Amino acid sequence: MNFYRRIISIGLVLFCTTLSQTSSAKRPPTPVFITIVEKVYFVDKVEALGTLKSNENIEIMSSVTELVTKINFKDGQRVNKGDLLIEMDATEELAERVEEESRINEARKQLNRLKSLFKRDVASESALDTTERELQTAQARLKAIQSRINQHILVAPFDGVVGLRNISVGTLAQPGTQIVTLDDDSVMKLDFSVAEVFMATLKTGITVRVRTHVFPGKTFEGTISSIDTRVDPVTRSVVARALLDNEDKQLKAGMLMRVVINMNPRQAMIIPEESLISRGKDSFVLLIDASNKKMTAKEQTVKEQKVTLGKRRKGEVEILSGLAVGQKIVTHGITRAKPGVPVIIKAIETNSERLTELLQQQKNSIESQRQ
Repeated sequence: MNFYRRIISIGLVLFCTTLSQTSSAKRPPTPVFITIVEKVYFVDKVEALGTLKSNENIEIMSSVTELVTKINFKDGQRVNKGDLLIEMDATEELAERVEEESRINEARKQLNRLKSLFKRDVASESALDTTERELQTAQARLKAIQSRINQHILVAPFDGVVGLRNISVGTLAQPGTQIVTLDDDSVMKLDFSVAEVFMATLKTGITVRVRTHVFPGKTFEGTISSIDTRVDPVTRSVVARALLDNEDKQLKAGMLMRVVINMNPRQAMIIPEESLISRGKDSFVLLIDASNKKMTAKEQTVKEQKVTLGKRRKGEVEILSGLAVGQKIVTHGITRAKPGVPVIIKAIETNSERLTELLQQQKNSIESQRQ
């Protein structure tokens, strides 16, 4: 009796297995969309924020306590290097200069007479030396007086544009009193922070593209001119400085700018992010199994392929290893497609098309086949 029961059990198992295989064989192929792996131009896109500064900028201040007698500029005026901006009362110093110039002239005459007498052995050498020292002392005093006079006039140290003046004629200027700002805005400096992970590819001469909400839709270009020698231990970033040409004078110091840098340009294998299967720390894709010779051009099988990921950008990811150019991977239908189970290719994604566009591609293909 037990023998017959065993025969029946084995027969049932074989029947169920055959039925399952028959059912699996009759299951229609899973529809999928695919893309062909290829190399494209790829860059590491770095974004940052920075604040503009003028190429050269100073706050013009008084270094003496004196009355302002003349102002030679208007608010927002462009000035050249050496232009006289402010004059202050220097009556006393000018009088001292006239007095000292008179002493110098007298000392010079006296020295000339003594030289003539010395040649005839009438004057002594010590008298000649004393007169020469007096002349040199007077000349030194004249330089000191002229230096004090120069402190009563303020000139532009470089070409630029002055800001709003904070002083009027008749004001008693004090040392440290800010009179006006001066900015050389022909070129603008932009300092911004870059994460230290990009330091290997961060070089001087790299082009940066800059935008600001002040001029929506407009992009300014510049180049990285210098990189700080230290990394901030708190933020783990380094400060880079870019120079932006400001020929049209639209950019102003203090403006907040959004910086975009394309670094490390290269040819890389790029696939859509939706084609990835994440499992723990590993990533996989469903690869069309080209080794299966029994399948048709459209009806194929897939297999899982482990890949190593690189950089990412919106909707795409770089593949460092695991794939080769020309291979086909599944982009849509991943959840239903299984390794070894037949799939049917409905459309090929070539340029990150949306799902609706791929569906329309499939519809067009079906209609063309009917015709």
